[in-house]
Amino acid sequence: MSEKTPNREEALSLLKEFNKSESLINHALSVEAVMQHFAKIYNEDSEKWGIVGLLHDIDYEMYPEEHCSKAREILEERNWPEAYIRAIQSHGYGLVNDVEPIETMEKVLYTTDELTGLITATCLLRPSKSVLDLEVKSVKKKWKQKGFAAGVNREVITKGSEKLGIDLDKVIEETIKGMQKAADEIGLRGTV
Repeated sequence: MSEKTPNREEALSLLKEFNKSESLINHALSVEAVMQHFAKIYNEDSEKWGIVGLLHDIDYEMYPEEHCSKAREILEERNWPEAYIRAIQSHGYGLVNDVEPIETMEKVLYTTDELTGLITATCLLRPSKSVLDLEVKSVKKKWKQKGFAAGVNREVITKGSEKLGIDLDKVIEETIKGMQKAADEIGLRGTV
């Protein structure tokens, strides 16, 4: 059986089959939007990158102890392309596996996954509760507070920025821009 070319509708359906948590689904939608944004910067296939972002945590809710490895099994059973599977697995590099992000798409996912969580947490504490008026300096201020969004692995974000060869501030700026494009869908329009 040959690999198929996945589409967003299938990916979203698959995400919701394995994830019921609204916050996890919103996180997936955030990462999808950011991946699409970066794909355009790199002149790459934004639908492919978006689908990888959408499904990066497909196994997280149901199989937290097998995160990133169960994703391979789920997607292989459905004949998904190896490039998608490997990219999804690579965001767990150094945390749950040794699948190093090599391709640009993999490096972007690795870098921005944790960052979207920090940005979301920052937004929710702002008076506007919006990503639309969020600035890099606000995220950097929260970044320095180790107790804030303590589950966010800042070291991964830093390493990812280095892998991409992009200044951390620029990565934060572009990640915010990506999330702004999906503000309504991810619940971060707020009162702006």
